[in-house]
Amino acid sequence: MENVKDYYPVKGRVILHVDMNAFYCSVHAAERPDLYAGKPTAVAGSSEKRKGVIVTCSYEARKLGISTGMVVNQGLRKCPDLIVISPDFHLYRKYSKAFMKIAYEYTPELEATSIDECYLDITGSKQFGTPIQIAEEIQRRINEELGIPCSIGIAPNKLLAKMGSDMKKPNGITVLRLRDVEKILWSKPCGELFGIGHKTAEKLRKLNIMTIGQLAKADEQMLKDYFGVLGTWMKQAANGISHSPVLADREPNKSIGHTTTLPEDISNESDINRVLLNISDQVGRRLRRQGMMAGGIQITIRTPDMKTITRSHALQVPTDYDKDIYKEAVNLFYRQFGAGKPIRLLGITLQNLIPKSESVVQLDLFDYQEQPKKESLIKVMDTLRDKFGENAVVTAGMLGDDPSTLIRNYKSRGTSLQKDNLSLPE
Repeated sequence: MENVKDYYPVKGRVILHVDMNAFYCSVHAAERPDLYAGKPTAVAGSSEKRKGVIVTCSYEARKLGISTGMVVNQGLRKCPDLIVISPDFHLYRKYSKAFMKIAYEYTPELEATSIDECYLDITGSKQFGTPIQIAEEIQRRINEELGIPCSIGIAPNKLLAKMGSDMKKPNGITVLRLRDVEKILWSKPCGELFGIGHKTAEKLRKLNIMTIGQLAKADEQMLKDYFGVLGTWMKQAANGISHSPVLADREPNKSIGHTTTLPEDISNESDINRVLLNISDQVGRRLRRQGMMAGGIQITIRTPDMKTITRSHALQVPTDYDKDIYKEAVNLFYRQFGAGKPIRLLGITLQNLIPKSESVVQLDLFDYQEQPKKESLIKVMDTLRDKFGENAVVTAGMLGDDPSTLIRNYKSRGTSLQKDNLSLPE
């Protein structure tokens, strides 16, 4: 067994990155192994039209040339036996909560970064064993209790843990220490460094910086002149240096938020509005479930070069209504960022939360008679979703633009990951 000091330096940290493998497909295989286990499968937004984009695919499908972002028709040409599955985000959230509950048993320092991955700071978890023992136990339990595979990276910081979890899939565990960076990472192309996208890698190539090692040795001032503060970050990252902490959600009632990383950059105004509408629906529902009202709204925008922008606005009147959240989020976005620029990630966070029982709702002079009807409608919609799942009720704005597709598509409701099923509201 390796020396525990290799993992627990005197003043250092030990971080795990737990990443579910082909999560959506794995969930379907766990639910219906008779239909999907061991077969080439793909989850896509508009499988009926065969024009939807593949969101994820099983490893069996990947061996046959299927990849994320491929149009369904193209995938079927490559693999006629490909099984295309409509998404079930209620089911995915159920499995997401379950695997994070397992991970949380080993440390309260858990940061969920998406529905299928999280960081764990296990520096104070020595009672459960060495980092490898902890990672093996988490991986084993997720596999045995939920029936889905995961890969885990073990490192002294989040950056290297994330890089490590990507190295052995599916069901791999990788240790990546600072002393391993030169040997393992420096020969790889810059585009394989987490946080560097295709366009940034192309700009680096024009500077004759092809590998992570060349980036690690590049002149920092030159990088700053060309990329701004991103240049400093890139040089540090190439050397395996990252000081980003694991941000555990200790006080969930202070804010409620959701972000989504898009499968491809978007810049079209209608696409942006569709994503914001869907996120507004998700955070609004969580807000009402907790019996809270929001006094402020913050949006998060991430551009392809990994620049993150946040803007917030205090509301004159607290709200728990999706339409109000959406309206404020859209106003914030276009006032602060504008349309036409590519976006990689969008998020909405509801802030300054107060219990609904303690808030005073200001009724509009012209629609105060409609307020009870609106409250009643929202309550009925939430009750239906509680009983029958998130897909039981959706608004027209979350489906296709053609009204004739509403009934046909409502069962395969998308989230902001699926552009085909998102639409601008009235």
